Amino acid sequence: MREAKIRRLLAANLLCALAIVLAAVLPAFFLDGFSVLGTHLTWLCVCSVSVATLNIMLHLVLKPNQSPKRRSFAHKISRFLKCCIYFFMSCILFHAIIVLYGAPLIESVTETFLFAVLLSTFTTLQCLCLLGPNIQAWIRVFSKNGAMSIWESNLQITSVCSILGAWFGAFPIPLDWDRPWQVWPISCSLGATFGYMAGLIIAPLWIHWNRKQLTYKSR
Repeated sequence: MREAKIRRLLAANLLCALAIVLAAVLPAFFLDGFSVLGTHLTWLCVCSVSVATLNIMLHLVLKPNQSPKRRSFAHKISRFLKCCIYFFMSCILFHAIIVLYGAPLIESVTETFLFAVLLSTFTTLQCLCLLGPNIQAWIRVFSKNGAMSIWESNLQITSVCSILGAWFGAFPIPLDWDRPWQVWPISCSLGATFGYMAGLIIAPLWIHWNRKQLTYKSR
């Protein structure tokens, strides 16, 4: 496995992590009273848009999973529309799962949906950028030993870390500490964000340490 590919993956992941940091800092210079806790819904929107935009740009530039076949313009438009539909369906699905796990059904609908959008950005959007609207490829990647490239291994790790972070972030909510960050869905969204950032750093390091054991085979 070439070290150049791992370094390129690490650089891309560090840019994504930097986008999250900037999404928490830069808006304060343009929006009065902006803060991650005080205006959390605004931050959720800014963070989701920043990460989504950068991920799309990185995949367009790096082309980690480029197909050798030339696609027609109509096929590209159809693929783009399918990706948009899949992303929206992912947001709805995450929203439903979050409600089933105890989020308010009627109250805080906006908060829950924006949290679902953030989770979709950290997970589903990466799948769409790397694999396209191909459910079979998604199932393959997230099955045991299903990754066929370092980018797919990176997708596995960052997605799992994001979901685990959101899950662990829910633990402080029922505690009677009466802290501002216990308001729904601040701790969960912060947990997902920290989990995603941890995955961005862990993935290249794990791939580097296990590069001799990782043998990706085309199928």
